[in-house]
Amino acid sequence: MQAARVRVLGRGLASSRPAVFPRFQASRRLLTTGTGSEGASAPPPPLKSSLWKRFLQTTGALTLVTVASGTAFYYFAQRDKTPGVQLPHDPSKKTLVICGSGWGATSLLNSLDTADYNVIVVSPKNYFLFTPLLPSVAVGTLAPRSILQPTRYLTRHKSRQVTVIEASATDVDPVNKTVTFADTSEIQGAVSNTTIPYDYLVFAVGAEVQTFNIPGVREHACFMKELEDAEKMQRVFMDCLESAAFPGQSTEEIKRLLHMVVVGGGPTGVELSGELHDFLEEDLRSWYPELAGNVHITLVEALPSVLPMFSKQLIDYTVSTFKEQKIDILTKTMVKEIKEKSVVLQMPDKTIAEVPCGMVVWAAGNTLRKVTSDLMTKFPEAQSNRRGITVDECLRMAGTNGSIFAIGDCTATSYAPTAQVASQEGAYLARILQQLAKRDELEARKNELQGAATPEAKAALEQVEKKLAKVERLRPFKYSHQGSLAYIGSDKAIADLPFFNGNLATGGVATFLFWRSAYLSTLFSIRNRTLVATDWLKVKLFGRDVSRE
Repeated sequence: MQAARVRVLGRGLASSRPAVFPRFQASRRLLTTGTGSEGASAPPPPLKSSLWKRFLQTTGALTLVTVASGTAFYYFAQRDKTPGVQLPHDPSKKTLVICGSGWGATSLLNSLDTADYNVIVVSPKNYFLFTPLLPSVAVGTLAPRSILQPTRYLTRHKSRQVTVIEASATDVDPVNKTVTFADTSEIQGAVSNTTIPYDYLVFAVGAEVQTFNIPGVREHACFMKELEDAEKMQRVFMDCLESAAFPGQSTEEIKRLLHMVVVGGGPTGVELSGELHDFLEEDLRSWYPELAGNVHITLVEALPSVLPMFSKQLIDYTVSTFKEQKIDILTKTMVKEIKEKSVVLQMPDKTIAEVPCGMVVWAAGNTLRKVTSDLMTKFPEAQSNRRGITVDECLRMAGTNGSIFAIGDCTATSYAPTAQVASQEGAYLARILQQLAKRDELEARKNELQGAATPEAKAALEQVEKKLAKVERLRPFKYSHQGSLAYIGSDKAIADLPFFNGNLATGGVATFLFWRSAYLSTLFSIRNRTLVATDWLKVKLFGRDVSRE
């Protein structure tokens, strides 16, 4: 009986446990999933929600940066596009005449405070040409107008009005201080010659191509000096290609038409050879596959090596790169004559060879313009250097009374005739002219105070004399070499840069990117930087245009 009672009690206890354990388990779940401080941490949110949130944040940040950058770009572009009101010419100010619109003259205009002078610019071109990128125009990498900067684009942003006259200076009278110039454009008005007076003259007319009186150079060669030279070379090169593609041409004639000879182993000749190679490899092999294998490039240099201004390490690197590109380099080789279908060369062993070719590009040397030579003949004793105008340490023309300054390629200095030198000379001369304007102002003030006898006037006169003595001391021009750059093709460039007390010589793809960034930063306006960068992008995406005008 007791055993049965125990069994019944056991079954009752066993049957009552399920009613207790669920409540206990529920309380455990509340403890583990509760949000109180005594519970464990919450599980992470779903992964998809986290990724979507990051995507929205990144997209929002990029949109904000894009809108801000676009707004800033539009603001600066519109500011450059819409110049403000300028001061009119002041009869009490001195007249400054600038002859030329090249590197020296444009750098001067860019740095000059025109409020100090009545400025007149006289040049046969109403624009500034960024010459280091001229070889890129010759093969269609850049559009011609991408490297042009209208002169009025600079002058209209100055504080005082600047008169821009498109004309060629024909004569300078240093005695009467006048400049005579003529309109040489295709369309002329009733007046095409005139003479204007000046107080200060900046002579920056540059130089023209030196042919060394070699027969046939002007008649049969393409130059690489002006914009029209690059456009002509592009037309001739495409003409050679289309003529070689004409049915029935012999193999010898095809090889002749597609043989391109570049004369001059300086930066211009080397960069042009590299650009021609890029045109061949990146475009002509696609559109002229039957002719691309016959295109041959030869670089001719009279000196023992190309790029003599660079270090030997970079010269050797350039030579090895050209060998890989199958560009022939002929050093110690002189051009004796250029014919319609060939070029006559004097080889290093003094033998004469006539080399058939379709095009010759002449990129060797500068010589004086006629107006420069005529000006120098008026100072036979002081101007005896046949290379150019002799100037003092402040860039004043020797033999004058300080009223004529000369900068750029028309001068004979100890510096190389490069764009970098001319640009620094122009910026320096802007500071000198500002100092001269201040001196003239102090001299006028001094003349006013000399007639007064009051103590205040005497004290003011002493202060003016001290300031006058200070501004009369002109610091001489000192050139600061910022390095040399050259493009050698295949997305490679070389750079010889000053580094502490030595030089940093580098070459390759990374230097090519530095070369492009350096040239972009050197351009004068956001307009030119945008156009050049856009042209580079278009060529990378779509290639160069192979149509012939």
